[in-house]
Amino acid sequence: MSDNLPAPINEPALTHDEEAIEASRAPLMDHLVELRNRIFWSVLAIFIGFGICFYFWTPVLEFLLIPYKTAAIQIKGIDALQKGLALIYTAPMEPFFAQMDIAIFGGIVLAFPVLAFQLYSFVAPGLYSHEKHAFLPFLIVSPILFVAGAAMAYYVAMPMIMNFSLRLEVKQTVSGVGVTYQGKISDYIHLITTIILAFGICFQIPVIQSILSKIGIVSGDTWLKSGRYAILGIVTLSAFITPPDMISQLLMAAPLVALYYGGAFVAKLVEPKDN
Repeated sequence: MSDNLPAPINEPALTHDEEAIEASRAPLMDHLVELRNRIFWSVLAIFIGFGICFYFWTPVLEFLLIPYKTAAIQIKGIDALQKGLALIYTAPMEPFFAQMDIAIFGGIVLAFPVLAFQLYSFVAPGLYSHEKHAFLPFLIVSPILFVAGAAMAYYVAMPMIMNFSLRLEVKQTVSGVGVTYQGKISDYIHLITTIILAFGICFQIPVIQSILSKIGIVSGDTWLKSGRYAILGIVTLSAFITPPDMISQLLMAAPLVALYYGGAFVAKLVEPKDN
């Protein structure tokens, strides 16, 4: 009877990476606890950044108003500051909500490195060693690109948008009635914070492309062949997250298209080479 028993199947030996992943396996509840902890530290980082920016909201506001001042001086001359520049509010609590917007914006910006680290720490135990090595360099590059995108929004896009807006003023019509820009503080803060965050996040495109190619999910050639669809998606995205004018949409779409193709060429360099 025993001679008729099937021979035991020898399972292939696990590699070093597979053994490491097996050792890191945990029940579903442990993963949920880990996710809860990562979310807690991320929210705490945003809350701390929120508190700092809420307390120092006046210096942050003055910093955010510089693009408006720069555009006003270019259009109206240095006398614009002497005559006084002002943003109005039309609701009793509007300045307070503008302060809240500034604090939330600042909290996200200050907490961005912590958010990136918490995301990496959560997914790292399930990655092979070569995949971990692929992620680590981009943890450094990602904040740099975020700052670069935010700087472009602040120093290039926003002054051009305000310059274009102020040029629409009409000194005096035939009927004697002029058209003057009297922006609301809430509208201006919402505009500049949205553009800065949008540019910073969208500048992560090369990072995402390079990571996916580095770990062998998407090849560099695939990124290049999908360029036409990427351009369509970028233009559509820019139309949704920027003000409804062609200038701001082009200011976002043009660098994103350049970043996409730059990321595609970098992806070709870092993707695994077939022996």
